This record gives sequence, C-alpha cells and structure tokens, in this order.
Amino acid sequence: MINSLFVINNQGKIIIEKHWRGIISRQIVDVFNDECTKFKNSLPGSMEDNNGGKSVSIKEPYFTRDDVPPVLESNKYWLLNVLRDDLTWLCPVEREVDPMLVFEFIHRIMDILTDYLGDVSELSIRENFVTVYQLLEEMMDYGYPLTTEPNALKELIMPPTIMNKMMTTVGAAAGVAPKFPQNMSNIPWRKAGVKYTQNEIYFDIIEEIDATISANGTVVSCEAHGVVQANSKLSGMPDLSLNFVNSKVIDDISFHPCVRYRKWDSEKVLSFVPPDGQFKLMSYRATLSPYQAMPLQIKPQIMSTKNGGRFDITVHPRSTDGKPIEKIVLSLPMPKSTSSVNATCNSGQYMYDPVNKTIRWEIGKLSLRDRAPVLSGTFSTSESNPEVGMSIGLEFQINMFAVSGLKVDSLRLFHEGYKPYKGVRSMTKAGKIHIRT
Repeated sequence: MINSLFVINNQGKIIIEKHWRGIISRQIVDVFNDECTKFKNSLPGSMEDNNGGKSVSIKEPYFTRDDVPPVLESNKYWLLNVLRDDLTWLCPVEREVDPMLVFEFIHRIMDILTDYLGDVSELSIRENFVTVYQLLEEMMDYGYPLTTEPNALKELIMPPTIMNKMMTTVGAAAGVAPKFPQNMSNIPWRKAGVKYTQNEIYFDIIEEIDATISANGTVVSCEAHGVVQANSKLSGMPDLSLNFVNSKVIDDISFHPCVRYRKWDSEKVLSFVPPDGQFKLMSYRATLSPYQAMPLQIKPQIMSTKNGGRFDITVHPRSTDGKPIEKIVLSLPMPKSTSSVNATCNSGQYMYDPVNKTIRWEIGKLSLRDRAPVLSGTFSTSESNPEVGMSIGLEFQINMFAVSGLKVDSLRLFHEGYKPYKGVRSMTKAGKIHIRT
C-alpha cells in the first residue's frame, strides 16, 4: 500500500502532494533533501564568470539527483523516488511494501499525466492543479491502485481545455463531483456502446537500439527495446487475435491488462479486447546479432599530439531493407582542456559547443547509394598530453523498419459482424548508443 506522494522540483520544494492513508508530515521531504546532498554533483558556493573573472555567489541550492539511488532509508520510511524531467516523485512507504509496485504506480501516474497534459513540468502541474489532483484521487483508493486506464479515467475526468478548466474549477469550488461514466461494462478498460462509422485499428512497432561499440568496430553489447502502440477505433466489444511473423525474436514481454497471457504462452497469439482509443499493447526486449545490430558503421580515428590532436570520423550505412536512415546526429566530446576546434565535413553540418566541449555533427539523411560522410579536423588544448579516450554518441531514425524483424502477420476479429481496417507502421531509432574511441 502507498501512503503519500510528493512531487518536488529541483530546488527541493513541494509542487503537489497527495495522501491516501493518513497524512505524512512535510518534514519527510526535508529528510529526503538532506539525503540527496550526499549524492549531489554540484554544491552551492561560487562560480567563476568567464567574462570578468569575478566570483558569483550561488544563493539557491542546486540539486542534481541523477546519482541519487531510487531507494533511500530514513528512521521510519523507505524513500522511494523517481526523477524525470527535473521533477522528483517521492513516495515514503513502510518497510514491508513491495518497491516495484510503487515504482510501477509512479510511472503510471506520469504516463497518465503525459496523456492529459502533454508536457509534465512544474508549470503544467501548477496550471492544471485541479485536474492533476482529481486524477491522483481516482487512481488510488486508500493506498491501493484503483483506476489506472486512461480511457476509464477520461470518462471520469475531462482532459484540460479552457472550458473544462473553468467547469472543473467551479465544480471543485462548489463541491461538485466529476461526472460518472454513462456506459459501464464488465471490462474495466473499455466502455460499452462504442460506435464508429469506419472501424479501424492501427499498430505502431517502435524499437530503440541500445549498444556499445568498441574502437575497432566490434559490437560489445546490443539489444533492442520495443513497444507496440495501438489506436483502436472499433465498434461494440471486439475480440481480437493478432499474429506476428516471427514472435520468437522477442523476450521479456510486458502486456497491457487486456491481453490473455495464457493464449500467448501456449500459442504465441495476442488475444485481447482492446481499449477504445490509444494504448500501449505490449513492450519487449530483443537480443540482436552483431550482423543485424547497427544500421550504421562508425569508424573514428582520434590521435593526440602536443597541445592538441586530430580526428577523423567516417560513417558507413548498412542495409536496412532499402529504407533510408534519417536524422543522423553524432556527438563527439572533446577533452576538457580544449581551447579551439577547426574541422570540415563533406556531408551535413557541424557545430562546436565551447561550453560543453562537444562537437555535434548533423548528417541528416543517408542511404547505401550516398557517399560516406566524413568529419575531420584538429583541436588545441591547454595541456601537453590531452586525454582522447572518448565515447561518441549516435542518434538516428529509420521509418517502416523494425531492426528485430518483428512484423504483424494477421488480425482476426470475433463477436462482431464487420471487418476492420488494419494499419501497421514500424520505426527503429537510436537509444543509448556509445561508440568507444
């Protein structure tokens, strides 16, 4: 069970709090902030002004919680926390609570708020305070998760528009409860009486590649993390069966509650009654072979010289079933003592950030027929033997291509008399990719 939730900004101040089982004192946030100071990367103090060389005092404490463990211990509670987009979601819980349940619920709250607000930030929460508080009220009952489906919640709480904000504020001030759903059904994620003139359902297979590549091009580790997003616009109470071409390539699968797991376990068929509208049908992991792992081959050469060095980076595309590789961006971190960079490229454009000491090379679009892009140049440093062992970051996107090979084969519908239109798209993009030099 979950007692309370606190949402905290970068300065350690509470934006919103919700209590489901008694009230936990706000002092627990002070305890959490004190624990965070043990893991801070930057401490309050003074910094040097690059222009005048003067020391400027930093009055506000600056919290960087990237290195804070997700579970901290206090005298009475475990402090379970999740950091996302400069906001910390803190749940103080008793010691016998399963932490994974709490983390899953926190992420579900953030997903719901993203669906409602678009951008979950301190400003958006403050501007939609009533809606956020109503969602927290409906999603949990006395410390236990209750309604966590976006479609069911939208029947209870209207998404924030200008008119809805006025109605919600007036209703909250007058003590008026949100409207009740009109069409209840036995299935919690789908309402009854749904009707469409055109019955259609769309599936998006989105995969992200996480990889580590050695300096000689050898793949050290590589895997794809994928999700199948669905958008259902089907009438009535459709019962669907979805077949994949090669379902054996995926592992560590997590399903939406609508999926019948036994059917998948025995026949590798997704059998489900879909929610109405958009939802995440499943997520998975796929281990990739070195030959199918990377759609791009990066060949970096970085050599240090006295008070500087030179670099040459070549990019070679690989076969992606004829699909072009788009939005290619390479990030090359330079030594911290770098004072200047002089470079040229035969494709795209590059920009050197003197503050972060990073070269950002935007190549754009690339196919097998194009010439290999090359970035070369020199850099100067203030030290005689600069450290050049760096890790290149890579971004890209390939539309209508799934690197794991997962494809939708067929879709069958039961218990309804129409034939739905099925649309399928796929996309592969870079996740966390590090190329050693």
